Amino acid sequence: MMTARRRRLRAAVSGLLVLLALISACSGGTLNPAGTTIGGSALATTMGDAAPGSADAGTVSNSPPTPTVVPPVATVAAIPKFGTKGLSPIDPLTVTVSQGTIDDLKFTNPAGKAVQGKISADRTSWKVGEVLGFGKVYTVTGTATGTDGKEVKISGTYTTAGENAKVRNTVFPGDHAVVGVAAPISISFGVEPQDRRLVEKNVSVTTKPAVKGAWGWIKHDDGRWALDYRTKEYWPAGTKVHVSATLYGLKLGKNAYGAADLTSDFTIGRNQVVIANVNSHELVVKRNGAVVARYPASYGRGEDTGDPNLITRSGIHVVNEFFETKLMSNPRYGYSDVPEQWAVRISDNGEFIHANPGSAGAQGNSNVTHGCVNLSLADADAYYHSAIWGDPVEVTGTSVTLGPDDGDIYTWAMPWSEWLTHSAL
Repeated sequence: MMTARRRRLRAAVSGLLVLLALISACSGGTLNPAGTTIGGSALATTMGDAAPGSADAGTVSNSPPTPTVVPPVATVAAIPKFGTKGLSPIDPLTVTVSQGTIDDLKFTNPAGKAVQGKISADRTSWKVGEVLGFGKVYTVTGTATGTDGKEVKISGTYTTAGENAKVRNTVFPGDHAVVGVAAPISISFGVEPQDRRLVEKNVSVTTKPAVKGAWGWIKHDDGRWALDYRTKEYWPAGTKVHVSATLYGLKLGKNAYGAADLTSDFTIGRNQVVIANVNSHELVVKRNGAVVARYPASYGRGEDTGDPNLITRSGIHVVNEFFETKLMSNPRYGYSDVPEQWAVRISDNGEFIHANPGSAGAQGNSNVTHGCVNLSLADADAYYHSAIWGDPVEVTGTSVTLGPDDGDIYTWAMPWSEWLTHSAL
């Protein structure tokens, strides 16, 4: 018979076995011979898994956490941006700092020389303060401090347009010249300017006394475009004229910039006007409104022949060239390299006032020339030595008017209202 003690022990073992069976059933696994559970129980371990709390588990680390890096708040910007190439030497350049201030900034040329600049009162921006050179690399260095107290570097380069981008331009009349009362001012360009308004805004004329005038665009005989200046009425005698054209670095076209600023200071001489009425057969010279000379003359015969090429053009011509002897040619009419003395050019279409002994019998009574004004040797000599560049020669009485096809200086042949239309402004 089983003793009570043995029965109690047997019951306890049976209860333990039941409990283990229940645990195995809840885990969905089975017991292996080692007594561990196969099948994923939270209480079990399987081959190759790290034990909870081990370093391989990836849930616990003894290393210190990586600190978060906060970038400086100050930012540097440049207009145009650093690294820009092909800049005009006069382009505005600005460096700015947001959420901070500039501590130090150096802008240097290739030789290391500092370029002048101006920093704003709040030290948040810097602007270049002088014109630069062509074909140079400029370096910008410096530092700034942000509102967070952290320092940031300023660093960059700029490269200007090369020497081959420089365009030479000219102004006439030049310094110290003394010219006639119809003299135009002409600024001629090495390329045709793309932005005529911009160019026109960069030229000016200052006179003493004040004189009313205007600029206009004309294509000259040499193929160059020019900005010419004409007064509304003739210049007053003795006027002092100053011309300024700020063209250095000014963009004239693609990769084309003005090579230099231009200036000129000249004077208007005495008032001398030639009156040339072709039907009067004489040439009249006036000084300050008074007649100082009358010369028998012969003009173009085209009105009689019907050939417009032989008609002296009506309109205000301008004296612009002088030859003690000029070889004249017009193969169409059968002559070449004929020497003529005391020749004063009054237009680029071949019209001169000159001596011609061959037409002496017609001078003062009929028109027999190919379009020029013929005088005697003595009269042509006298007129030649009285004339200066820019004198007006007022031709009247013919059926053909001076115009663009007759050369550079035809501006006085058009009304003032028409001349104003030649301005880009």
